[in-house]
Amino acid sequence: MMLIVLASNYLVQIPFEFLNLQNILTWGAFTYPIAFLVTDLSNRVHGINFTRKVIQVGFVWGVIVSLYFSIGQYNLISLRIVIGSGIAFLTAQLLDANIFDKLRNHKYWFVPPFLSSIISSAIDTILFFSIAFYGTDIPWITLALGDFVVKIIIAMLMLIPFRLILINMNLIQNSIFKG
Repeated sequence: MMLIVLASNYLVQIPFEFLNLQNILTWGAFTYPIAFLVTDLSNRVHGINFTRKVIQVGFVWGVIVSLYFSIGQYNLISLRIVIGSGIAFLTAQLLDANIFDKLRNHKYWFVPPFLSSIISSAIDTILFFSIAFYGTDIPWITLALGDFVVKIIIAMLMLIPFRLILINMNLIQNSIFKG
């Protein structure tokens, strides 16, 4: 979790220049949604209480490491990125965990991870971009919209490893108890 936050805090500062999308997207949009996969897998396998602990540890370590790496290039934007990231991370991840937990027994396996990720991604995007970039020359609204679109796409793609990991875990558990 810490590595995901650290990488995303760094990569959000680098515009995605392919296809002339530098005013719409940053590289951080591609890494951060993986945090929702970690939260949802943790929740599915170990439950909500364990997941909250993972989120809390990820939050503390993410903020500490992000602060450490932003000190060398200290400026107001770097500090706002760390603060925005921390607030958005903690709020969105706890929301994700709670929504997933409420939907855990849904008849369709993909609903809990997808719906919890989409809702919490929207909250994360609004919080992070408004805290980090409001009142600056950075086109944060278009970056936030681009970021959210990528989060939706990645949330859909993350359903594949989510399902494969759960299937493999079930196979392993079944073979342990049968053998």
